[in-house]
Amino acid sequence: MKKDEREILLIAKLAEMKRYEDALHAQGLRYVAGIDEVGRGPLAGPVCAAAVVLPVDFDILGIDDSKKLSEKKREYLCEKIIEKAVAYGIGMIDNNRIDEINILNATKEAMLIAIQKASQNLQIEHLLIDAVKLPEAGIPGTAIIKGDQKSVSIAAASIVAKVTRDKLMVEFDEIYPGYAFAANKGYGTKAHYEGLARLGRTPIHRKTFLSSQC
Repeated sequence: MKKDEREILLIAKLAEMKRYEDALHAQGLRYVAGIDEVGRGPLAGPVCAAAVVLPVDFDILGIDDSKKLSEKKREYLCEKIIEKAVAYGIGMIDNNRIDEINILNATKEAMLIAIQKASQNLQIEHLLIDAVKLPEAGIPGTAIIKGDQKSVSIAAASIVAKVTRDKLMVEFDEIYPGYAFAANKGYGTKAHYEGLARLGRTPIHRKTFLSSQC
């Protein structure tokens, strides 16, 4: 595929992914936040959420579900998103809190923190959230199944959250070597389970996600 053909497809994809935002802007709303999280499934590390408010004329091409992008592309787009965003916030809930209140409640807590941080200098008028309903935020919202594939704001939030969490897990790999955290980001890979069998749990492991043998 030629470069100009690819660009045409990316422009069309961006227009498609802005449908939710455009509809809300057409109603007179200015500040629409996309919310997403990463890290619900890993055995170790925090769950991380991001809230991103994009400008009406946001035009960065290539935004997509963070899982569909290479690490290099995610990092590039994350930098561009933060540069262009009207506002953004990040919320993290650690493994101890996850064990205490369960992963769904921890995810919601991380989202609420992210929204609060993004709201420091403006009044968010609507939330677009990947799958989760969040009445606790006290802001009108829309839960969208597979929202990170359908809404540019949610996709942007997924990229910011993943890049943030991935960098933290790389740091944890240096603190707790032997579990391949830099590669698996805390997910239950063969290398991770081998590390657990050899070394036992670390302070960042989620006890409720591990069997009593680990």
